[in-house]
Amino acid sequence: MAEREFMEYDIVIVGAGPSGLACAIRVRQLCAERGLDLSVCVIEKGSEVGAHILSGAVIEPRALDELLPDWKERGAPLITAVTEDRFLFLTRNRALRLPTPPQMHNHGNYIISLGNLCRWLATQAEALGVEIYPGFAAAEVLYDDASTVTGVATGDLGIGRDGSPTDRFQSGMELRARQTIFAEGCRGSLTRDLFDRFNLRAGADPQTYGIGIKELWEIDPARHQAGLVVHSVGWPMSTDTYGGSWMYHFENNQLSVGFVIGLDYSNPHLSPFDEMQRFKTHPSVRPIFEGGRRISYGARALSEGGLQSIPKLTFPGGMLIGDTAGFLNVPKIKGTHTAMKSGMTAAEACVDHLVAADATAEATDYPERLRRTWLWSELASVRNIRPAFRWGLYGGIAYSALDTYVLRGKAPWTLHHHADHEQLRLAAQSPRIDYPKPDGKVSFDKLSSVFVSNTNHEEDQRIHLTLKDASVPIAFNLARYDAPEQRYCPAGVYEIVRDGANAEPRLQINAQNCVHCKTCDIKDPTQNIRWVVPEGGGGPNYPNM
Repeated sequence: MAEREFMEYDIVIVGAGPSGLACAIRVRQLCAERGLDLSVCVIEKGSEVGAHILSGAVIEPRALDELLPDWKERGAPLITAVTEDRFLFLTRNRALRLPTPPQMHNHGNYIISLGNLCRWLATQAEALGVEIYPGFAAAEVLYDDASTVTGVATGDLGIGRDGSPTDRFQSGMELRARQTIFAEGCRGSLTRDLFDRFNLRAGADPQTYGIGIKELWEIDPARHQAGLVVHSVGWPMSTDTYGGSWMYHFENNQLSVGFVIGLDYSNPHLSPFDEMQRFKTHPSVRPIFEGGRRISYGARALSEGGLQSIPKLTFPGGMLIGDTAGFLNVPKIKGTHTAMKSGMTAAEACVDHLVAADATAEATDYPERLRRTWLWSELASVRNIRPAFRWGLYGGIAYSALDTYVLRGKAPWTLHHHADHEQLRLAAQSPRIDYPKPDGKVSFDKLSSVFVSNTNHEEDQRIHLTLKDASVPIAFNLARYDAPEQRYCPAGVYEIVRDGANAEPRLQINAQNCVHCKTCDIKDPTQNIRWVVPEGGGGPNYPNM
């Protein structure tokens, strides 16, 4: 292989999400305070910063207040303050208002586009001297002879579907660093490899995940209430499945609507995408969208395991931050403030480590610093709420009330998680779900949804959704679980097709549809599907999401 070009930095950060950008900003702030000049580079696989960022989102500005106390004067895109919280229990035909759980109170919080916040954070980082390169997908971790991480390499461009170089071939570049900080978001492909190489998940619970399906709408001004936050549980989900909706009214008559479903669900006939579409047909929900216009669509997995699923956070040459490590506060339905705080704490540990005269390869002080922050105590106090929903909706709500109001988050026990991909029942033992046909006005199909996600991949490139064993989808998944990848993928990537009336079925992978949600990498029953990065710049291009 030809020798790749390289650039050298003190710190390379993989991912321009809230944790990675907060980390970069904090490093450069510390440099200014201490008279240092540590070089910082952030690379991002999206075509621009924010292109792959998807969240509800209501932000608690606590970490932003610490990072940039004058964010209002700087023009941060936190415009719509929350004015009202509503928490609903839905039956098939009714919406019953319940008391809002204390963790979900949003006084002082803001309804935002997280993508726009990241775009703004990027401008703040660049003003401090951070180099940011969107459109560059980190495809490989670099190591020295002692197995210390020494940086990352971006993927080659112009490799055809057959694996051979095309006329647009361009070799990837090495980004070498004294410390490499991984901020890839949920189920990062390089982070997954680090877990295996350094055994980072030893002693931690399996991570448990959810999939969030989101749409952005412009609705009738008469139905819009800026600052209103609405969450629901109940219908259309069965009571043995963790899930619920959100509707956030923010500026310009826009509405963020979405549904989150825990990927520990057991019925292989369940389709998260279709559950979200069905939710919008509820009699109390449908009128909100009538006369409106859907602007965008997207989907993304999120790490729901909390404190007990956090892996070892450091290894020789690097560390993990943000949702790639799993700092989401599930009962709050928020992770931006915790992701940013983890990045800021990592920055402080990294700077101190790099200037120490006796610095080793591993910045071991970072986890201990985290344990002394409000992030750690916040996650510790809610650690038992998500796993309590293994007892179903009613059992989970009952335990959550006990944990919150009586035990106040200080239970002398910790409940544990199980791996999501092990939870499916056989298709023959599971009830089928009759999803209504989309009407094209309030509910939609997958392909029209992918269209408004602005997803694009270069047609002639290696498929980034790989199979360890090509026989498994038919011989195992189809035979036992009725090919659940057809349903858990929210973008129509996986299809079981027959090329003739009497032909044998085969799995067709429509990789160009992929919105990079990572659900297939998580939920596949035998972990046969492996998601790797496509060419940089490919995937969705989310506006205002």
